[in-house]
Amino acid sequence: MINKRRVAIVGVGAVGATTAYTLALNGACSEIILYDIVSDIAVGKAIDIAQSTGYSPRGTLIRAVVKPEEIVDCDIVIVTAGVPRKKDMSRADLLNINANIVKEVSLNIKKYSPEAIIICVSNPLDVMNFVIQKVTGWNRDRIIGMSGALDSLRMVYQIYKKLGFGASQIRAMVIGEHGENMIPYPEISDVGGVPLTKLLSKRDIEEIVQKTKYGGAEIVKYLKTSAFYAPGRAIAVMVEAILNDENKIISSSVILDGEYGYRGVSIGVPVIIGRSGVKKIIELDFDEVIREKFDLAVKSIKDNIAILENSDFFNK
Repeated sequence: MINKRRVAIVGVGAVGATTAYTLALNGACSEIILYDIVSDIAVGKAIDIAQSTGYSPRGTLIRAVVKPEEIVDCDIVIVTAGVPRKKDMSRADLLNINANIVKEVSLNIKKYSPEAIIICVSNPLDVMNFVIQKVTGWNRDRIIGMSGALDSLRMVYQIYKKLGFGASQIRAMVIGEHGENMIPYPEISDVGGVPLTKLLSKRDIEEIVQKTKYGGAEIVKYLKTSAFYAPGRAIAVMVEAILNDENKIISSSVILDGEYGYRGVSIGVPVIIGRSGVKKIIELDFDEVIREKFDLAVKSIKDNIAILENSDFFNK
């Protein structure tokens, strides 16, 4: 097992760069490697982030590389590479384009950092996480999708807006698809141990659920681009949980193998994350309403996986 505290980020757009900056300020890593298909972007951001770390609690080496083979012997590789959907693209077009990008990245990680844990951020996240596992053939515990880590932050934000107190004590849970079929779970969310259902009305909770589901879209409305600060922080928390062997419960997209009655699909559920990756998948007892939503989320993700399978993607 590698223990160099070396983390690579593949794709240094706003999310990748913010993740690197967050990790550098926290001093969580010994080394951060940035790689982007546009190498000048990676070089420039590596210099900029490195120059920001003079006041950090611990020194972090930050460098850019220009070839995939330079991403060597990493503990963790974060994959953010991919393209956004354009107006003239069908869902199948986007899936195939991003799946091919992620496939190439995954094969390089497998070759040059064969003991790494991979954190998938590329969208559509649940499908891309499945692609990474299929392409690498690695144990599913080493392939983790950043889903609930971010979605739960968005739910925390909405809860605090309603309550106006307990910001640091809010614990929210979001499972399901990282997308339109996500499932904010107020019944197991709390503030300082007090159930959310004891603090807010049913109407307020329903509003929190809806605003959480469309939290990303709200940011796009104003910025004309997707979020990056909250995703960067969410990824950093996952990285810290792995490097520090925190055994921390974080809702993440993982490959199911019988849990919740499903196999061969990656979907967001609460898991315990530590040094080896996913140490345990926690199975919740769903009521009828949540079970129906979860089944719908699984179907949505499997439908997208089927698009790739029908194009013979996994056999190319």
